[in-house]
Amino acid sequence: MTNQPSPGSPKLKELEAGVAAASSSAGDAKFLQHVDHENADVALKVLESEDEPVVITPEEERALLRKIDWYLMPLMCIVYGLNYLDKTTISYASVMGLKTDLHLVGQQYSWLGSMFYFGYLFWEYPTNRLLQLLPLGKWSGVNVILWGAVLCCMAATTDFAGAMVVRFLLGVFEAAVTPGFALFTSQWYTAAEQGSRTAIWFSFNGWFQILGGVMAYGIAIGTEQNPLTIKSWQMLFLVIGLFTCVLGGLFLFFMPDNQLNAWFLTDKEKIMAVERIRKNQQGVGNKHFKWYQMKEALLDPVAWAFVFYSFIADIPNGGISNFFSQLIVSFGFTNEQSLLVAVPAGAVEVIALILCGYIGDRFKNRLLVSLFGMAATILGMFLILFAPGSVGKLIGYYLTLAMPTGFVAILSMISTNVAGYTKKTTVAAMYLIAYCVGNIIGPQLFLASESPNYPTAKIVITVCLFLAAVDVVFIYFWYRRLNAKKAAERAAPGYVKIVGQEFYDLTDGENPEFVFAL
Repeated sequence: MTNQPSPGSPKLKELEAGVAAASSSAGDAKFLQHVDHENADVALKVLESEDEPVVITPEEERALLRKIDWYLMPLMCIVYGLNYLDKTTISYASVMGLKTDLHLVGQQYSWLGSMFYFGYLFWEYPTNRLLQLLPLGKWSGVNVILWGAVLCCMAATTDFAGAMVVRFLLGVFEAAVTPGFALFTSQWYTAAEQGSRTAIWFSFNGWFQILGGVMAYGIAIGTEQNPLTIKSWQMLFLVIGLFTCVLGGLFLFFMPDNQLNAWFLTDKEKIMAVERIRKNQQGVGNKHFKWYQMKEALLDPVAWAFVFYSFIADIPNGGISNFFSQLIVSFGFTNEQSLLVAVPAGAVEVIALILCGYIGDRFKNRLLVSLFGMAATILGMFLILFAPGSVGKLIGYYLTLAMPTGFVAILSMISTNVAGYTKKTTVAAMYLIAYCVGNIIGPQLFLASESPNYPTAKIVITVCLFLAAVDVVFIYFWYRRLNAKKAAERAAPGYVKIVGQEFYDLTDGENPEFVFAL
């Protein structure tokens, strides 16, 4: 099924003729410099092997999409929820005795929060290269198993130094999941479907915050009434870590690397699954590293706007995700109560993400729709700062869980709007490196000397959220400008679209046919 056309075959001659025609009509068009059949996307070689054009009826496409959703989304959703729960388990543990048992003083707990992101930062670019070079499903699954095993090791730590090592390694193995899931989304779904799918799997952060709060409360109360040989916080790390290892094994076994080795699709459905994403002007994968694409990523203004957003928006994320239990205690709740009253915050995140994802795709405007969630977050911070009672502050905390709407909108833009496999993995690495830096800084804003109210952290977080919203508006108008420029290129006299242009692994910058989603 995946055989390339032989030299001299009619199919290959047709492709070469298309390139030649475009060259003669369009002169030295920039995108033709990189039209290389040997380095094209895997999808092109697959579709070339078909004797007849692939035609998909609307009914067939709807049935295929349902099948893809049912087989891929549940596994992606659960694993991504664990990705959030595993790195924030330390926040629950902080009010279950971890700080006392590890003899943490001063800013040491803040450094435990930051150390996860040092590991993530260290390994982010290498793991993005490995996501391109190695089978996507296999590499992702191995990392899930390893991070679950590392999380279990947190239960064995007895001091600050040991906990720092474990947190660093946890960051290393979790570094593959977000860029990997962005690649899965871009290779399986059309641009019109990617915003809502990204929002759905990311929303499981919220579902697992609900699960984590209930689980932590149950373990804390259960071990208090029926003491064990290990502490409640140690039990929490073991339960969640072992569950992650099991799910990692299922992911490794069941998650396909792309459409071509999807065990749940028939041969015909595999071809249809590739054909249906033609409109994305992207393919399903390319293992050739291309220096010009890396250079384009580093010189692309919108890529740096992504980086700025990820940095400035994740300063608040890094602080709140590591200190939310302690923040709630500062509102006047007990340690045990803080575990339960945090539960509704997860529901806020789920609702905000799914609503913004659906409405953004429905009205073809993910960026501006995401601003509603960001506005709710800013309102929440004002309530935390100025509301007179504990209930008002708690409502403010709940509203801050709408914060990921902007992050998810831009993450989905990397899936949809960044083309060229090397460029996509490079931009994803840049975005997530900035995510790490922001998350490293965030916990350090919570100064031990300002406990329990942390005024500096609250003020800086509010300012960062406002700047992040401004950046989203900039990205929106920049994309509108680029779409107008590309429309003019396509309307120029003599412009000819070459055969198979969608699958030549061209970048969004060089492909005149590329239309940026908003």
